[in-house]
Amino acid sequence: MKVHAKSPLRLGLAGGGTDVAPYSDLYGGMVLNATISLYTHCEIVLRTEGPIRFEASDFNERLELPLDSVLALDEGLVLHRAVYNRIVRQFNGGRPLPVDVLTYSDAPPGSGVGSSSALVVCMLTAYCELLKLPLGEYDVAHLAFEIERIDCAMAGGKQDQYAAAFGGFNFMEFGQGDRVIVNPLRLRRELANELESRLLLYFTGRSRSSAKIIEQQIASTQAPRSDAMEAMHEIRKAAVDMKEALLRGEIDRVLDILSASWLAKKRAATGISNASIDAVANTAMEAGARGLKISGAGGGGFMMIAVDPPNRHAVIRALDPLGGRFFSFGFVSEGVESWTCKQIG
Repeated sequence: MKVHAKSPLRLGLAGGGTDVAPYSDLYGGMVLNATISLYTHCEIVLRTEGPIRFEASDFNERLELPLDSVLALDEGLVLHRAVYNRIVRQFNGGRPLPVDVLTYSDAPPGSGVGSSSALVVCMLTAYCELLKLPLGEYDVAHLAFEIERIDCAMAGGKQDQYAAAFGGFNFMEFGQGDRVIVNPLRLRRELANELESRLLLYFTGRSRSSAKIIEQQIASTQAPRSDAMEAMHEIRKAAVDMKEALLRGEIDRVLDILSASWLAKKRAATGISNASIDAVANTAMEAGARGLKISGAGGGGFMMIAVDPPNRHAVIRALDPLGGRFFSFGFVSEGVESWTCKQIG
């Protein structure tokens, strides 16, 4: 039996970082994000016997492990192992599964668009298809969060798992403990089209400092009157302001808020920007961009560049010598999807 799943990646438009505890526990996090037409993919083949095989083709990593109910999390492809452990323990009565699991992503690693969390959501949903598990979006997202943050002890927030599970434009609220509310925004298609036409998606390079940046943001909650904490409050307010602007169809205001929230984000922790990112930003602005923002924790990854259509290609030409890469994208409304592969012909 063979099953497939794919889950969309997301752009963090406003509020990113406020979904990370203890900030979200103390003040309530608010995030606005939107899923795009870049995906993580998973294929699972269930066999009758034999070893467990994991492959992440985009990382060129392969593992073959003896059939077991519990896999150690101190070696390669940790997320694959951790998802397998949870599925076997919680949903298969502790019985091991002889599976081949293949994954890959449309985006480079460390790109700041939630690819790790989307991958966990994708693998979980593929297992749900395989075992016919009746888990809803909130269930899958919460389980993915626990696998990453508790089982694997990876630093980060909650928005990525819920974005991948639900899809679309969402205004998310994060409260104390496990309280999460996902508010889908019903945008007219012409508004999404207009926003697409006013944004460029540019990969600046892999982020190597996101965990450290998140740790600094966490530490800032211990100094409630600091500039970093004031910046976090501004970032949260930007999510509310952008939601209102989107629902009113005020695209120019959306782009202004996007840029203003980037300036606030740079004050929240050191390492969010660097000389390479600043060079891209300065070049883009000189070529006619109206603003920009890094998607994700910072330090690298994807940059959203706000640009009016007449200046679009001038910005593209200006950034061409800097060694980055532009990605075509569209906004998508569907979250993670799965299906069983049936032979054709």
